[in-house]
Amino acid sequence: MRVGISLLTLVPQVVGGSERYARELCRALARVGELEYRVFVPSIAADAADGLPSTLVRSYRAAHSMPGRMAAMSLGAAVPWPVRRELGLDRLQAIHFPLSVMLPPVRRPPAATTILDLQHEFLPEFFSRSELAYRRTVYGWTARRSRIVITISEHARRTLIDRLDLAPDRVRAIHLAVDLDRFTPGPSPAEREPYLVYPANRWPHKNHERLFEAFRLLCRTRPDLRLVLTGTGHDRAPLPERVEARGFVSADELVELYRRASALVFPSLYEGFGQPPLEAMACGCPVAVAETTSLPEVCGDAAAYFDPRSPDDIARAVEVVLAEPDEYIRRGLARARLFTWDECARRHDAVYRELVEA
Repeated sequence: MRVGISLLTLVPQVVGGSERYARELCRALARVGELEYRVFVPSIAADAADGLPSTLVRSYRAAHSMPGRMAAMSLGAAVPWPVRRELGLDRLQAIHFPLSVMLPPVRRPPAATTILDLQHEFLPEFFSRSELAYRRTVYGWTARRSRIVITISEHARRTLIDRLDLAPDRVRAIHLAVDLDRFTPGPSPAEREPYLVYPANRWPHKNHERLFEAFRLLCRTRPDLRLVLTGTGHDRAPLPERVEARGFVSADELVELYRRASALVFPSLYEGFGQPPLEAMACGCPVAVAETTSLPEVCGDAAAYFDPRSPDDIARAVEVVLAEPDEYIRRGLARARLFTWDECARRHDAVYRELVEA
């Protein structure tokens, strides 16, 4: 069986967790996959296949900027024939679009698309009118054209069925995972430093402002505490005292931050899955997370939960994990081991077989 995987809309260091999903899926399929794969990559992410055979699709005019990305996607949808020729669709028995958009649009071979979440349905105030219209149009159109829709949590699955009026048997929930070879507690117990870590781009739903309010409350009784941020967008406004932004960091740097942090605090208002809490758990870092969307499904009993709209409650949950770190570390290590990329890849393989057989 020959399966195509289209990563044409991948934008390195911009699309966050969806980039990690796409790359880790390819790596895992290279290890445990049982089919024949061909990954189609854009010029700005030529290395994205990560171990699988790939084709650089030059007719797709990939760009880093938002206007450039929108122009490339619009052209790819309106004039799809050059891209289709490069993909060689007649030689494929199935195709997968992991990045929420079916591009180019296809009817044959049968297609699966991963729609990571429907955040815009829950938090429309965080999207411009044009982006809201785009998401509602393109996600619905993509779901209708896909034989199977993959998503990344049961929460997201229920949302897709409800909001896009999809038949339940067309939607599959496949959990994301954590790289347990990279995200580890380290060779010896870490010496915890007095800082909290929050790895997230400065997007509205990541809820940084309420976290800053909670941090100010925590500093009243913990004057040596710091807050370390990673990701983009933190240079747009001044940061509170004792809050530092590291910008984009490598996976190895992130591991070290997790290993030495007193806790991870994750106040996001919406997550289709939520990988950073699992990564922190795998590194032996205590975790406090928002009790919302997919996060309880992912974190189970291994995290302290809080209302992300209440700075007081965020501070309370962080105090809980700071006071009882050993128990949260133990639970977190056990929880993280349940989520592997190899299992994620095997479940994708099952979907690809289903597409071919159907």
